[in-house]
Amino acid sequence: MAIERIEINLSNQILTATLPDCLKEYPCSTAKNGPGENEGSYCTPRGKHRIRAVIGIGANPLSIFMGRRRTGELWSPELHSRAPDRDWILGRILWLCGEEVGVNRGGSVDTQRRYIYIHGTPPTEVMGKPQSLGCVRMRINDVCELAAVVKSGCPVNILEQ
Repeated sequence: MAIERIEINLSNQILTATLPDCLKEYPCSTAKNGPGENEGSYCTPRGKHRIRAVIGIGANPLSIFMGRRRTGELWSPELHSRAPDRDWILGRILWLCGEEVGVNRGGSVDTQRRYIYIHGTPPTEVMGKPQSLGCVRMRINDVCELAAVVKSGCPVNILEQ
């Protein structure tokens, strides 16, 4: 049973996945700089997107990713304490691609070239409050659950309200 579409609401920090027979809501955390599409803004891009790739299926949920590849490390509180300011990308990555030319696709507003993901984050991070550098952060178990039933090409709409 695959997800038909995903909606991310920036005002209430909720990701909603539409399945054939139900809706599933997950708390998330988007950019602390708010919504925006420009490269280097560290904002979460708005509008119509799609999942370009699902990365990390089969990996340990605590796997750490850098450059969309596993580093070989597993997240732990001890590792976190040694690098508290690291932008942790854990578990799974759903890489987003903008669908609206001039809005979130192409030029300096290209979501994919900005490497905007839906990804897992440590349990120490707060959900429901904008704190990311542009990506959509989720609890590790939630992003793993989502990644298991989403396919590349799935529509994703990021809304301010």
